[in-house]
Amino acid sequence: MAIVMFLVKMKVRKPAVVFMLNLATADVLLIGVLPFYIIYRFSGSHWLFGEGMCRFFMAAYYCNMYCSSLLITSISVDRFLAVVYPVRSLPWRTVKRAWLVCGVIWVISLATTVPLLINEQTWTFSARDIPICHDYQHFGGYFSFIIFPYFSSAFSLFIFLPLLITTFCYIGIIRSLSRSQFDGTHKRSRAIRLSVVVLCVFVLCFGPANVIYLIHYRNIINYNDLSLYIAYMVSSCISSINCCLDPLIYYFASSQCQRYVCSLLGRKKDYRPPVEQKKIRVHKDQQPERTIEEPMSYFISQEHSPIKCITPCRAGY
Repeated sequence: MAIVMFLVKMKVRKPAVVFMLNLATADVLLIGVLPFYIIYRFSGSHWLFGEGMCRFFMAAYYCNMYCSSLLITSISVDRFLAVVYPVRSLPWRTVKRAWLVCGVIWVISLATTVPLLINEQTWTFSARDIPICHDYQHFGGYFSFIIFPYFSSAFSLFIFLPLLITTFCYIGIIRSLSRSQFDGTHKRSRAIRLSVVVLCVFVLCFGPANVIYLIHYRNIINYNDLSLYIAYMVSSCISSINCCLDPLIYYFASSQCQRYVCSLLGRKKDYRPPVEQKKIRVHKDQQPERTIEEPMSYFISQEHSPIKCITPCRAGY
């Protein structure tokens, strides 16, 4: 529904819509393979779909996690530039550049799945004589020297660093709107709600899964300890909740998206009247009076960039 709304209703005319469209696409990729994982867990961790499907599922799972993390960070940076540097950032925040950033994110995310695609991901659990998928791998050189560095590097680059950047951006957005005298309360409250949702996605979905993965794999390598297996299994399930939270990011990131969602639900979103027109009077020896037809909050809103021409300027302006 989100993809149809972005393509048909909102059109892809703003950088934020480009990022949100790609984020929805990444979620669809994960949702498409989740039924296999559900069957796997409800079958007692008995993988029934073969080696190739196991590799594809794990690649889709981690691609979604890393791609979603980078796209959410891109949305945060885009909003930061739109609010804190509304005019200066106009040449940077173009639809073409947004597509370029998304293309780079997809290439990086897909490249990180190569080790999962080219190496065996299923093996027989001797205690129960059943095949399992990626739960824990064979002990030895491949696991010690490839998998553990892979997950530790991925956590640093695709989870921890984006979390720092996103937190910095929303702190800057809230501070900038707090200093603004034009409709600051409404925009600040929306920015706070969006920042809470984004931080919940990182902390709840991406954080525990990756931290437990690293500790679980380290325990296997060093101590042959499987005590964290249940926590590992639960955290891998919880991490897919980001598909449920991402629609809240679409909703709070765009007032236009809010209007379309409300229309789909059969209710009309409250309309906020524009700020009262202001007039600037000049000295009688100077040019005639000029009327500003639109509020200054127009210039700091992400939803109205690039800046449009106001009323035709009179001579001397």
